[in-house]
Amino acid sequence: MRKQSEQQDLNHLNFSGPNLGYMMEMYDLYLEDPAQLDEELQAYFKENGSPASLKEGHSSSTAIEGTDYSKVIAAVQLADAIRTYGHLAADINPLNDREKDTNRIELDSYNLTKEDLEKIPENILITNSVPEVTTGYEAIQYLKKMYTKSIAFEYAHVHNKEEKAWLKNYIESGKLDETINSEKKEALLNRLIQVEGFENFVHKTFVGQKRFSIEGLDAMVPLLDEIIQAAVEKGAESINIGMAHRGRLNVLAHVLEKPYEMIFAEFQHSPSKDLIPSEGSIGITYGWTGDVKYHLGADRNVKKENSVKTRITLANNPSHLEVVSPIVAGYTRAAQEDRSNPGYPELKKESSLAIMIHGDAAFPGQGIVAETLNMSQLRGYHTGGSIHVIANNMIGFTTESFDSRSTQYASDTAKGFEVPIVHVNADDPEACLAAAMMAYEYRSKFGKDFVIDLIGYRRFGHNEMDEPMVTNPKMYTIVNKHDNVRKIYEKQLIDEGLLNADQASNMRESNQEQLQKAYDSVPKSEKDPDAEMDPPEKVVSPLDEITTSVGIDQLRKLNEDLLNWKDFNVFKKLEKILKRRQDPFTKEGKIDWAHAETLAFGAILQDGVPIRLTGQDSQRGTFAHRHLVLHDEKTGEELTPLHHIDGAKASFVVYNSPLTEAAVVGYEYGYNVLSPETLVLWEAQYGDFANMAQVMFDQFVSSSRAKWGQKSGLVMLLPHGYEGQGPEHSSARMERFLTLAAENNWTVANLTSSAQYFHILRRQAAILKREEIRPLVIMTPKSLLRHPQVSREVNEFTEGTFQPLIEHDQYGQNHDKVERLVFSAGKIGIDLIEKAAKEENNDWLHLIRIEEIYPFPMENVKEIISRYPNLKEIKWVQEEPKNMGAWTFIEPRLIKSAPEHISVEYIGRRRRSSPAEGDPTVHKKEQNRILTNAVTKN
Repeated sequence: MRKQSEQQDLNHLNFSGPNLGYMMEMYDLYLEDPAQLDEELQAYFKENGSPASLKEGHSSSTAIEGTDYSKVIAAVQLADAIRTYGHLAADINPLNDREKDTNRIELDSYNLTKEDLEKIPENILITNSVPEVTTGYEAIQYLKKMYTKSIAFEYAHVHNKEEKAWLKNYIESGKLDETINSEKKEALLNRLIQVEGFENFVHKTFVGQKRFSIEGLDAMVPLLDEIIQAAVEKGAESINIGMAHRGRLNVLAHVLEKPYEMIFAEFQHSPSKDLIPSEGSIGITYGWTGDVKYHLGADRNVKKENSVKTRITLANNPSHLEVVSPIVAGYTRAAQEDRSNPGYPELKKESSLAIMIHGDAAFPGQGIVAETLNMSQLRGYHTGGSIHVIANNMIGFTTESFDSRSTQYASDTAKGFEVPIVHVNADDPEACLAAAMMAYEYRSKFGKDFVIDLIGYRRFGHNEMDEPMVTNPKMYTIVNKHDNVRKIYEKQLIDEGLLNADQASNMRESNQEQLQKAYDSVPKSEKDPDAEMDPPEKVVSPLDEITTSVGIDQLRKLNEDLLNWKDFNVFKKLEKILKRRQDPFTKEGKIDWAHAETLAFGAILQDGVPIRLTGQDSQRGTFAHRHLVLHDEKTGEELTPLHHIDGAKASFVVYNSPLTEAAVVGYEYGYNVLSPETLVLWEAQYGDFANMAQVMFDQFVSSSRAKWGQKSGLVMLLPHGYEGQGPEHSSARMERFLTLAAENNWTVANLTSSAQYFHILRRQAAILKREEIRPLVIMTPKSLLRHPQVSREVNEFTEGTFQPLIEHDQYGQNHDKVERLVFSAGKIGIDLIEKAAKEENNDWLHLIRIEEIYPFPMENVKEIISRYPNLKEIKWVQEEPKNMGAWTFIEPRLIKSAPEHISVEYIGRRRRSSPAEGDPTVHKKEQNRILTNAVTKN
């Protein structure tokens, strides 16, 4: 503490010139928000008030033991600069091929000398300093040491006062310098030997095969070990890891403990399914088409003494780099929630942890990273903080950093979200462990994300067949001469006297013997793999008919509960609209789309199935139709009626999502995979917004089961229909989902009845835990949401079931007279009904709406066609251009269903590059032409 005489001197300091200006500026900030200043200046201003009040009656400066106070100000500025810019001068680059920037942290940059600093009390510069620091000079030297070594920090962008103080104290308290014991050092070396040994063995044994090695970032494995150990000891029940392909095989082998035998079998295309350990500690799932070895995931169960059993999961991931991040976040939220009771799920953030491993080029380059970071603190998506590790090779494919990002560091994307960043030299494995513990403790305390920028290099090219000297000769001249981290750390421990060279050699030899033994035990392939790659029978078989109707008494009581708001003040206009939902049960009235959805949700909750619905404006509904969350017009308080129905046995949530598609779809997919018992729905604001999530549909939702055996029952609601709103608000791009449709991988539906929507949701909820589960893509209505033809009587909910197609009951009754069958799907089917009603003598015509386009109801269509002996033609009518919509998918199926003498023809818009007209008048004219052609006799 400062001596009393020194305190008295400080109370009579005088400021002039730029020093006074600076201090007045700092004082203004102090008055605005003290948290903007360092603790030292906060304490000074709290005690002394405005520096201007100290100026009068004094000379240009007053001394502290002979030192001008301008030197104190300069010293404070220097200390602050070290904290803010020390990372620029830190030893964080193992190749040491880039110049360090020390200008901001040198004494002479602030007109300071050693003698000046020795006259300044240390506690002006460091709060709670370590005992060996007794002067201002020692304080500056200590700060330089702590902020410029092989681990460096960026946290100036973190605005929360408590977090910032915690980070500062953690760094400056010396905690990061705590020495690990000899047992842990030897275990760390052994881990590095395993990492290196695995890569060397594969490199020599499977010459020329891709493996995307970890070499240059070997320390990532012990870093992950450290985080996982800390989480397990704190009681985490699941740890979910997402990463791209670089280093993946090593993480599978050592962190997930996938047997070496299995990995070697995959390299030599030998049978590997029989190599799964019998004790079941590792789970590896298979599809029928499979995937390359460096995309595969795995599960592992671990149990430490006095801890719960923890499941560690490495998520399956294609080569689309960062897209796995939101999926892992979704896994984690699902694992944290207890959905067994009505209302909101109970969230236990400490029960699960997400670790996301990123590439240095991909972290700033892929927008989904920022999308996922943005979701991290939102109430529908937060997971108590993810730990991000940037596997920083300082290169992307062949592209140098200066061509791949506009920022100083790969990690700078995180700064906008106030995420603390640690840069650590991958050649210092003990520093890597320290970074891991700091990240975990910060996440545990504040429930927020943390970034570890693990800076290393890439030993070979992008894959092991590339020659990096061709494109990056300067970097690889250094890499080729650079010792790996195992050699560096082994020498360190020998120099410390912890072990000798013979002992280290024995450790390496033992590891190689283990690898060779595993390789020798792999069975040689005796036959070619199954080229048919057929899915299981349960997957390709049609769904059994499932009872989805709900008894009238149950439905009536459910409806009453949903409209019983007691003392809640619903906006009067909305209240009047919602109260009309009583009519179908008390007098004449029909159930519209949103009403049917709410009733379906209520009945599903009463069946004990949890529900999670997210999307942009999904609480109200894009088209002001849903209103699952009500707002008190006097207090703003929220009410979710589905939380208050009798007989509910599971949780329900509906969240408005951020204006994000790719990350949100990935998140909901991941949530669904880890909570297969939950009905998870994502709704696009408009159907074409799904364009932004196409990678999720292509690489995960449509194909995950075939590639990895990963089941999903995710529901996607995509508003679709041509109402003259232009190219971007018409089409949900059904053709893309139909192009991907095969092997019953999902259901694609375009519905025209509220009862059909009710029953298909109930059916989806009923099959969630079955082997035949598959995702559900629904083209939902816009203008049809309140259309009388779409609304349905109560009896269709209490007695009906889902129908793959609907025949319009006013036509087709006289079988001998029907000459034309008009098939359609979705909104235009309702338009056709209205258009045909204006025509006379329509007994030659029959209208059929295909509700479930995939799987296509072939037998139903054949049966309809067979009824009409005088049938001449079959027409497919759609709103979408000929090269879009369902026509390309439907045409061969209608041809196959029809006799040879029956023509199958298309009516709709011609082939176009844009989905729809931009002018509503042109739209109406074109729409009328299509409808007229469809219902007018030639």
